[in-house]
Amino acid sequence: MRGAALHVCNKPPVYETGALIAHLLFTTKGMQHELPEDNRRPLCEQIVRYVCSHPENRLRAEQLLQFVLSTKKCFDRSNPAGHITGSAWLLNPAGDKALLTLHKKLHIWVQPGGHADGDADVLHVACREAEEESGISGITVLNPEIYDIDIHTIPPHTATQTPQHLHYDVRYLLQAPHEHFRVSDESEALGWFSRNDMEALTPPADEATLRLAHLWQNPQ
Repeated sequence: MRGAALHVCNKPPVYETGALIAHLLFTTKGMQHELPEDNRRPLCEQIVRYVCSHPENRLRAEQLLQFVLSTKKCFDRSNPAGHITGSAWLLNPAGDKALLTLHKKLHIWVQPGGHADGDADVLHVACREAEEESGISGITVLNPEIYDIDIHTIPPHTATQTPQHLHYDVRYLLQAPHEHFRVSDESEALGWFSRNDMEALTPPADEATLRLAHLWQNPQ
């Protein structure tokens, strides 16, 4: 712990990543885990950098970090309690609309995203899901760091015999080169929407999606 800060920094460059991680792990509900030396490490480091930039979201970040540290197969959907998912806040070329999908199972409007399925590069997961669900290639990463974190309960699904579980969703900010999408088998519909459009959708947009829309229109 020598050299570690006694508080969470406001900007990542103030302290070396290792010191930040050591401090965060030490203060996260009494945990004193060592950083895993496996495919979970890059995500752990990203979470710490996210906390530095978004201290107001520390609670969700700490919950995500606890899950990753305690679950070796956190990227595998076979883990019954929950798993990592990656999603994309995908902007149009003008940057004034974001792409939402009407989820077939949940029947709500959400941003594109999906299961990591063993892929520890969650940014890659978000890009892959955005392309698969929209049919748009050439998507650009506007920021490789975490844009937002959400943890939500997925209800049981009888047809697939899937029990209730948690999605630990890591979101990234992306941009499409055009607005010409193709609706995939996973969606009922797709659409480009402004924030005001999203608030008036029927069926409604997911609450966490509306929070993303607020973040997009009110960057911190």
